[in-house]
Amino acid sequence: MIHHLIFEGAELSGKSFLMSQIYDYLEPKHNKTGKILDGCHWFNCDVGIYGTEYGKPVIKNYLKIFQVLKSKNLLIEKFYISDIVYNKVNYNRIVEYKNEEKELIKLNFKIILVIFPESKKVLEKRIADRLKLYPHYERILQNYKWYIKQQKQYLKEIKKTELPYLIVETKKLPDDNLVMKILEWIGD
Repeated sequence: MIHHLIFEGAELSGKSFLMSQIYDYLEPKHNKTGKILDGCHWFNCDVGIYGTEYGKPVIKNYLKIFQVLKSKNLLIEKFYISDIVYNKVNYNRIVEYKNEEKELIKLNFKIILVIFPESKKVLEKRIADRLKLYPHYERILQNYKWYIKQQKQYLKEIKKTELPYLIVETKKLPDDNLVMKILEWIGD
């Protein structure tokens, strides 16, 4: 079975880690050559794009890529819901993605919304960990309350989608139970 999964969620939620665990399961299972990592393709779709005028055109072009790769496992880190949330939270702008969502439905995409406990202690620890790994993150660092605000917007937006979705909370990482929950939900 081929899987097309979009991992959405606020910054610091644990998307990348959970994706790495799902990738480590799907890639070797579907690898055809043993020479390149062709069993699953991982796209990090937001590198300073969402919430800008480039969000929508870039997403439309990613959809063309996903159409080309429709017979492959695809893991997408942040996509159209992230652009909606970044526009709303940062600039109070509304962007629509109904047509793009229809294309995603045709490609059998599912969304996994990754959330964190709304705890100052948890978020301050995750911020510290992020800064150790990526010192440049300090340039866009926010107060822990901002991340909670961002997450609340994701929780509002996920209810509007027509795509199937699963919400998972990363209380601790690693968490094999969350990985198993996702694999069961996708039917693998």
